[in-house]
Amino acid sequence: MAFVYFHILYINNMDDIQHDQNLMLVYATEGYAKRHGISEKEAFSIFKKYGISDYFRKYYGVLRTQDFDEDVFFAEDLIERAKEKSMRETDN
Repeated sequence: MAFVYFHILYINNMDDIQHDQNLMLVYATEGYAKRHGISEKEAFSIFKKYGISDYFRKYYGVLRTQDFDEDVFFAEDLIERAKEKSMRETDN
């Protein structure tokens, strides 16, 4: 968790909502890493590549009401959709 925590929670002057959003991202990143058997650093890179943090911030109001496992599923779905979109664009 130290790697993800350091990279996501580096802002000192954040409000409570930003702090909660960042913690949600930390948990989702850790859960994704564990579920896929990769390091947190690799998971963080994947989240960054596909802009997962932007989605988590945009949909925070809904995501905060769900279990943390659902946040991991949400991230997985976003990543899978981005990969499929990329493949379709490459085929055309």
